[in-house]
Amino acid sequence: MKLSVPMVAFLLVSLLTVNAWSAQGKKSTMQKQAFGKTDDGQQMDLYTLTNAKGMEVAITNFGGTIVSIKVPDKNGNIADVLLGYDDVSGYQGGKAYFGATIGRYGNRIAKGKFTLDGKTYTLPQNDGVNTLHGGTKGFSQRVWTAKDVSSPAGQALQLTYLSKDGEEGFPGNLSVKVVFTLANTNELKIDYSATTDKDTVLNLTNHSYFNLSGKGEGDILGTELTLHASKFTPVDATLIPTGELRAVKGTPFDFTKSTAIGARINQDDEQLKLAGGYDHNWVLDAGKTVALHLAAQAYDPTSGRELEVLTTEPGIQFYTGNFLDGSIHGKGDKVYNKHAAFCLETQHFPDSPNHPKFPTTELKPGQRYHTMTVFKFLTK
Repeated sequence: MKLSVPMVAFLLVSLLTVNAWSAQGKKSTMQKQAFGKTDDGQQMDLYTLTNAKGMEVAITNFGGTIVSIKVPDKNGNIADVLLGYDDVSGYQGGKAYFGATIGRYGNRIAKGKFTLDGKTYTLPQNDGVNTLHGGTKGFSQRVWTAKDVSSPAGQALQLTYLSKDGEEGFPGNLSVKVVFTLANTNELKIDYSATTDKDTVLNLTNHSYFNLSGKGEGDILGTELTLHASKFTPVDATLIPTGELRAVKGTPFDFTKSTAIGARINQDDEQLKLAGGYDHNWVLDAGKTVALHLAAQAYDPTSGRELEVLTTEPGIQFYTGNFLDGSIHGKGDKVYNKHAAFCLETQHFPDSPNHPKFPTTELKPGQRYHTMTVFKFLTK
């Protein structure tokens, strides 16, 4: 049979694509291993994604939790830049939310109440008088269904969960899907989507604790941070937003230019005192857009590791591990002290259901919730 020029070209492209995928498959493999059992006897798994450059990301189906991210420093030395635990037992009942997928509502809801369609919903108060990160048993304490959905774009793990109507007080049967994709560009993309059968509120995020020096060594006060935000949402004594969008200029909250995290963290500032450091939502200048936009950059001068955070979300919670007090023993029995790590949680604003002027977090039947965040690692 004589092949036409277009057919030959098509076959060549197809062969190259298959070979590229095969080559990537040899270099980039997803491994599955046991990660311990829950208190009720369920076996949890750990899925390790590896790209062609040797970057590794390990995720467990318990809580949709990112357990580790291993990336090179400026000298090519690989180290884990996340805080966490060695097996699932540490993550059960944990109040630090290390690496977890957070829902239904990331961050705080005042007094555990909100009104939707004229009805008041009551949630568990697990943070003083407020609800934090979805309640007593939020998504971080649930078992997700895992599926390998890798493609030529990278190794990818899909996690799904059905949150039933009334779970932790939230309305609607909510079908949630989170896809983690590790690209050869050393980017970890997190793609969130959800649908509901009843009006509800939703605010998904990831709660990874980063220490770019690796292995949880030292503190993060020397890490240099840039936040592409000219305003933040000040809080009251219970860390609930007051409703004000305050300019960062002239305050310790101005990270519009690269600044060491510890440069002003101990200043005589009411907001810093209320939180014991930084634990606030920054209003991203790009707002909520369809396209990804650069939200934050963190750089560790010692290791040369740099983290870029891109998102479609309107806000980002910058948290400096203020509640870590040395009582937690993490990976390798490492003690996690105050300011041992920082979090950059892309999100809608805290307590949005009780602040009509904030970007809405309402999701209705027929709508599809979709947000995306990318953690990109570089060296310089």
